[in-house]
Amino acid sequence: MKQDSLPFRLEAERLSVPVLVPMPAERPYSYAVPDGMHVEPGSIVRVPLGPREVAGIVWDGSTDAVDPKKLRPISEVFDCPPVDEGMRRLVDWISSYTLSPPGMVARMLLRAPEAFDPQLWTEGLQRTENEPDRMTAARTRVLELSSDGLAWTRSGLAHAAGVSLTVIDGLKAQGVFEPVMIPPRPVVAAPDPGYAVPDLTDDQKAAAEMLRGGVAAGEFSVTLVDGVTGSGKTEVYFEAIAAALEKDKQVLILLPEIALTQAFLERFHDRFGAKPAEWHSDLPPRMREKVWRQVAEGTVRVVAGARSALFLPFNNLGLIVVDEEHDPAYKQEDRVYYHARDMAVVRGHIGSFPVVLASATPSVESQVNVLQGRYRRAALSQRFADAAMPDIKAIDMRKSPPARGGFLSPVLVDHVRQTLARGEQSLLFLNRRGYAPLTLCRVCGHRFQCPDCSSWLVEHRFRGQLVCHHCGHHEKRPDACPECGTFDHLVACGPGVERIAEEVVGHFPDARTIVLSSDIMGGVKRLRLELEAIANGDADIVIGTQLVAKGHNFPNMTLVGVVDADLGLANGDPRAAERTFQLLSQVTGRAGRTGKKSHGLLQTYQPDHPVMRAIVSGDAEAFYEKEIAERERSHLPPFGRLAGIIVSAQTRAEAESHARGLRRAAPASDDIHVLGPAEAPLALIGGRHRFRLLVQGDRRSDMQGYIRDMLAAGPKIRGSVRVSVDIDPQSFL
Repeated sequence: MKQDSLPFRLEAERLSVPVLVPMPAERPYSYAVPDGMHVEPGSIVRVPLGPREVAGIVWDGSTDAVDPKKLRPISEVFDCPPVDEGMRRLVDWISSYTLSPPGMVARMLLRAPEAFDPQLWTEGLQRTENEPDRMTAARTRVLELSSDGLAWTRSGLAHAAGVSLTVIDGLKAQGVFEPVMIPPRPVVAAPDPGYAVPDLTDDQKAAAEMLRGGVAAGEFSVTLVDGVTGSGKTEVYFEAIAAALEKDKQVLILLPEIALTQAFLERFHDRFGAKPAEWHSDLPPRMREKVWRQVAEGTVRVVAGARSALFLPFNNLGLIVVDEEHDPAYKQEDRVYYHARDMAVVRGHIGSFPVVLASATPSVESQVNVLQGRYRRAALSQRFADAAMPDIKAIDMRKSPPARGGFLSPVLVDHVRQTLARGEQSLLFLNRRGYAPLTLCRVCGHRFQCPDCSSWLVEHRFRGQLVCHHCGHHEKRPDACPECGTFDHLVACGPGVERIAEEVVGHFPDARTIVLSSDIMGGVKRLRLELEAIANGDADIVIGTQLVAKGHNFPNMTLVGVVDADLGLANGDPRAAERTFQLLSQVTGRAGRTGKKSHGLLQTYQPDHPVMRAIVSGDAEAFYEKEIAERERSHLPPFGRLAGIIVSAQTRAEAESHARGLRRAAPASDDIHVLGPAEAPLALIGGRHRFRLLVQGDRRSDMQGYIRDMLAAGPKIRGSVRVSVDIDPQSFL
């Protein structure tokens, strides 16, 4: 932005600026600029806020009509690149669209406060032309290492040469080395777009050329890479990344589960000769600060991260890739409710650069955008190297029920046995953590429920705990019923992955079995090790939840059995059919990726359900056509608009009263309707009672304006009441 176009100037006549602070204020606060201080829109500053000081961002626009002498002054301007105009516009857009205070959106930009100051340079040593007075074997090794003229740290040179620090100090004292300052090391090496150019198939080449053309055009576009599992979508969008790097642009790759995708980082390294920088919640704080700073300075060229990576301060962003664009993990449902895929598209539009979406099972929204011409589509209909898709069949559990007390049909057990005999791997999928979703007493019927949530406690037998998956409450599994005191009459109802593992061990005691679930002991590090072990063939049978469906490549896996294919269809979610189709397609797609004959078996009590028929037939287009038509008839997204309003409070009466007050305040409208209030499906979470209103409108209705008016006219928030608004909700619990 040119100096003469700034919304405020630094001359004497303007001594105040708006500063956006990370708190739920509806607009920036005005601060005085001390004499001699230089600020501009995007400058990151420290300002007083009440009794403390916080980091904020100098914002665009005018300040309040207040004498600058009465304003509190900015305390400090950090030596940091300013937040660019594109990111500032994105913050304003997200704030307006999601009805979130702009300061809470900006807060996601300011999550690495230690990075606002430059990284310190390190004192090092560099070889001079002087020679030591005498040579020893140790000194010879040191001089050979340092002969290239590069700077070394004192300890690094000593360690590399295998000598003591006194040897280095002696050479320095004789003038053989001179002190120099070494700049901070990059967190990752620079990627090379020409490092290992792949040999693509004809379909891949056509798709890659489409993506490269979008990058070369240097303007906004959205391309959906729609390819079956194992078709090489990653290699295709790597070519778009290479094109962006050739133009000296930065690249952001969004992944739904970055902490679990070590294999992706290795594939990137194999293609570009260096790994991308990572950004996710498990990154150590010091590394987060380095990545944030080096992204802002442009040192980091490529970032692979979770949804929060969208708020890194890129200074030259030229491409965003959203892998597995259909994944629900891209929706944030805390404080600021936003969908990272949709916000990535907005970021590309603001910055006039291309966005690539990739999925084997695209969202209905993306499919409709393709059909309506807003997105381009690059199709990959065949697996790489002509590997065959798995042969998928439904097991009718009414005709082939499991043995008494079991959950695996004899048909599935027999297929696992045959797979073991061939020395190949099987995956049994059940999207339910723990041992059992409910524990009750056979004598009195007592059910173990969370004291703070309207949900049953899930038994985790490996840990001997009963756990609430909503608030984290946990307690030891008792030996006797707390209601009637009867011993040894507590029974687990229904299966979780731990219970399936127990049944598998009963059938196949000699098989190497691994249970994969997001809450296993050891966290992300253990998960990564076990995923690597599976890929290396160190397991025979894998029992896992939905995390096994997220793009992993298991070369020797030829059988996938879905234990309860009907599980996702019974929750009343308008997206239930779409989600179930996507999840089952993704998980069965783990089989046969290297060309071996493979099978997918779905245990179901509804073999004639449209979702089951679509997966068995492999006719994804027919499924999407039917689902899109149903959405259009019902005026559901993307043909209509939805917003959820959750009112919560410490008492049921408070929550219900406030929710009813909001309903009464809803403006009259011909194209927007309010449903409710009613108790949310999860009516109690963490001790807070919850009521929900659902706002439904036409595609072009002003949903945000309607809800703003409704909240403004409704009752004031008092006591323990909280109100959260979710535009375009993905979850209806």
